[in-house]
Amino acid sequence: MGVELGDLAAFVAVARAGGVREAARAGGNGASSLSEAVRRLEARLGVRLLHRTTRSVAPTEAGARLLDRLGPALGEVEAALDVVNGFRDRPAGTLRLNVPGVAARLVLPRIVPPFLAAYPDIRLEVVVEDSFVDVLAAGCDAGIRYGERLEQDMIATPIGPRSQRFATAASPAYLDKRGRPEHPRDLLGHACLRGRFSSGAMYEWEFERDGEIVKLDPSGPLIVRVSGAADLAVDVALAGGGVAYLFEDWLRPHFDSGALEPVLKPWWQSFPGPFLYYPGRRYLPAPLRAFIDFAASMGPWKP
Repeated sequence: MGVELGDLAAFVAVARAGGVREAARAGGNGASSLSEAVRRLEARLGVRLLHRTTRSVAPTEAGARLLDRLGPALGEVEAALDVVNGFRDRPAGTLRLNVPGVAARLVLPRIVPPFLAAYPDIRLEVVVEDSFVDVLAAGCDAGIRYGERLEQDMIATPIGPRSQRFATAASPAYLDKRGRPEHPRDLLGHACLRGRFSSGAMYEWEFERDGEIVKLDPSGPLIVRVSGAADLAVDVALAGGGVAYLFEDWLRPHFDSGALEPVLKPWWQSFPGPFLYYPGRRYLPAPLRAFIDFAASMGPWKP
């Protein structure tokens, strides 16, 4: 059939990016060369792989089936070629991580700057996505998530703080006006700043003390998308607009400055820290292996 591997890779890049220009920007390739590669592949296969409009590109049924099979296969090809990287003085290439917004905010800032300084030939691409995804199908090498059930062929290793807490907070002015809650159920009478997952579900506020667990679904004047607009909820809390419920580490600078006051601190619930997860294949890409080793060298983080 004479299909070129580069044409297959171009198709995968365009299909995943949702457009030729988007794929060109993400991969540093020319848009015209990507477009020509896809047309050449379609001509060789004798079937249309992509629906093209002036605004977007989407796989046809044939293209979707090919994409499902090609993604993992090309990943294995890249991993095989990357074995050669082990013979270089320094690992090189692109490392793609799929992480939730909270990890991009609270975990990666401590790791990424020294990692990039130690490995100048590695380019790091971070995709922020709060839903749990198939990292290989998403074109990523690894992901960071909290406590999800992973597939059997995935390996999970601790990264970041090993224990974290959700915290509730409000401005002193708000608490002076509305009163300071003494029990989590008191929050039902307060203006609570809520969060919604990308799935559309609202997350509960959960508290625990001396074996007693309290779950609440409070109401309030503001609902934001989890991670994506969490800073807006913090800004509203700082302005005296209500009570925020967020990661303690996210709120700590405002606790330290006194701009926010901890609410119900003895009830704050702890949970395990995040994990870096990646496919359990024999040969890991050199950039990923370097990142795994570098993160592990930083040792366990204090809560």
